[in-house]
Amino acid sequence: MLVTERRDLLLARLHRDGRVIAKDVAGELGLSEDSVRRDLREMAAAGLCQRVYGGAVPASPAVADYATRQGVAVDSKARVAAAAVQLIAPGSTVVLDGGTTALAVASALPHDLDATVVTHSPTVAAALVDHPSVEVYVLGGRLFKHSAVTCGAAAVEAAAGVNADLFLLGVTGVHPDSGLTTGDADEAAMKRALARRAADTYVLASSEKIGAASPFTVLPLADVAGIVTDAPPTHDVVARLVQLGVPVVQAAPGAR
Repeated sequence: MLVTERRDLLLARLHRDGRVIAKDVAGELGLSEDSVRRDLREMAAAGLCQRVYGGAVPASPAVADYATRQGVAVDSKARVAAAAVQLIAPGSTVVLDGGTTALAVASALPHDLDATVVTHSPTVAAALVDHPSVEVYVLGGRLFKHSAVTCGAAAVEAAAGVNADLFLLGVTGVHPDSGLTTGDADEAAMKRALARRAADTYVLASSEKIGAASPFTVLPLADVAGIVTDAPPTHDVVARLVQLGVPVVQAAPGAR
């Protein structure tokens, strides 16, 4: 089998099964495990997959720059945002993460909602200017331009003074094996710091993030109260998450 044929097969397996186990593919094709691992390394370098222990899983499309992500899965993010808004009780304090799905949540908040929103995202804060009954607190720090959020030591220290009812967490990947991931180590640390300040954490997971993974772990699945997604219950990854005991908040599906 030619190298290109082998990689096409690996990509097809990733799309079909949501993961590739190097040992299994090597045995099936009569190749050395090192050969398969080398293919996966080169595919990962090209952004075609995310390597994990023993093999690979699909790479998340949500690691693109902020401007590009604003045009990715717009309808899916709107459906997730509409479901996430239902988790916000009047009078509560909510930590709202940065990113394009969190921005969709800010846009979906009822205009008359009485709540306090804490965010490290200047774009999310700006979207709440016209909500008269929403008190907004912005956490300062170094601006991570890729996601338009603050992070670093100053932002983590500012987060330490927050006590919230709910954290709506944005990630770039949700995978049964890899957990909740994102593309930057400092951003992952900031998300963990925010999660520690809330009674419950729910993950904003539009459908393109389900079954994908990025290099840096944010939290294990067991540490969140639930995942909000518009991926259908019949989706293989959603079914696996449910089997693992992860609560799934189902957003209204779109046209399929």
